[in-house]
Order: sequence, then C-alpha cells, then structure tokens
Amino acid sequence: MSTAQALARPASAPVNIGDHLREWRQRRHLSQMDLANDAEISTRHLSFIETGRAAPSRDMVMRLAERLDVPLRERNVLLVAAGFAPAFPQRPLDDPALKSARDAVQIVLKGHEPYPALAVDRHWNLMASNAMVAPMLTGVSPKLLTQPINVMRLAFHPEGLAPMTVNLAEWCGHLLERLRHQIDTTADAQLIKLYEELKGYPIPARGARDRRPMESVAIPFQIKFGEQVLSFISTTMVFGTPVDITLSELALETFFPADEATTTAMHALAAQVKAAT
Repeated sequence: MSTAQALARPASAPVNIGDHLREWRQRRHLSQMDLANDAEISTRHLSFIETGRAAPSRDMVMRLAERLDVPLRERNVLLVAAGFAPAFPQRPLDDPALKSARDAVQIVLKGHEPYPALAVDRHWNLMASNAMVAPMLTGVSPKLLTQPINVMRLAFHPEGLAPMTVNLAEWCGHLLERLRHQIDTTADAQLIKLYEELKGYPIPARGARDRRPMESVAIPFQIKFGEQVLSFISTTMVFGTPVDITLSELALETFFPADEATTTAMHALAAQVKAAT
C-alpha cells in the first residue's frame, strides 16, 4: 500500500453525518466513550448518531466537531451532511471583510525585515512575502516561480532550493514530518498528493551525521548564498480563533538568524535591497 493510500480516506466516502463523525473520531484515535465524555453526552447517544439511529442537532454537530478539532472547512461538510447550512464563510484574501487580517499580515512581514518571512495557504502556496524572500530565491528555475508558487515544492525540487540547501536531508525530513502531521489533522487530499510528489524527489536519506547535537535548540534551514552559508531557525504563526475558512488556513512562516554571521549578512543584504528600490 502506498503512502497516499494509507493516508487517504476510505474508498467509500462518508455520505451521512454518522459516517463523518466516526471517521474523524477514529482519525483522532478516540473511543466512543472518550468523545462522549468530552462532549458531555452518553456513549449510547453518540453510538446512535454514528449508526444513523439518531439525528444530531446543529449545536450537537458543532460541539462534536469542536471536541474533535475538525478544521473549519470540514465542519461545514459535517453540517451539510447533517442537513444544516454551512456556518463558516470562505472569502478570498482580498475581500474587504479581511482587510484587518491582511493589514496584520503585512505588519508582521514588513516588521520582520531584514529577515525573510512569508504567508502560505493550507496547501503551502505562497500568498505574501516580505522584501527579503526574493533574494533568497536567486538561482531558482523561473517555472517554479509562476503562480501558484508552492513553498514545499521550492524546497524539494532539484531546480528549486534543494541544490542550495546545505542540510538538505535534515531540513526536508523536517518538512515531510510537518506535512504528514498536517495530513493527519486535516485529511486533505491535495496535501496527500503533494506529500507523494515531494517523496519522489531525490532527497538523500537522513543519516547519523544529520542528528542535531544535544545543545541545539531547533533544526536550522541552512542555505548557500554566494560564498556564504546562511543559517535560520523558523517559527509559524496562525490567527487565533478565526471564524473564516481562509483565515483559519493562513500561516506565517518567519525565519530568524541562527548565528551572528547570518545576522550580519542579512543586514547587509537588506541595505542592498533598499538601495535597489
């Protein structure tokens, strides 16, 4: 069985709310008793819902979805399967209703200079970036920089950042682990497809030399830039308590220098970028 088959949903896709809830409960590795106790309902009632012998109210669907940590996009699917209207809107990022969120993203991206920062959607497509990202993509094939630009593909592709990444096995292993966790959380078919694609690229296996020493605090992203090797550690930011699907799936990736040499190099590069604009 391939990785995609192992991660994908069953061939017979759920057609009613009970099937959906059972699938999410099993994906979260919870028993009926675990979920029933957490949702403060009887195990018998939950069993009746899963088998179709009882129809849940809208509030019950929302409560179970929250306890199961179901993504907003999939909560709408649960509601529709139960016969209710979707609860969460999905607006394009340029929608006027998301102006405050867009402004917040730009403040974070701009404020993070002279270090790279970018925003990605749920499929790792680039949505926005600050002025320090473009210089890091020097040497990347133009075909990988046409919209939509997929950040994961950039990292793994032999015409992308892979040839310039010093600790390629370690960094790509870390990214695959993140993607696998995201798939476990969301059950997103397009992410499964992306995972399979990335595994097909010629990334060396992680060996003993790729293990971090005990004093390390995070796996760095180490990239050749001219005659230098720049080293970064990264953080991920998401919006708290979003009620819009687009906003709930937006993530900001910010990179910080992991050593003094990188700090100095990025300040010098920022000065060059500013002088050229």
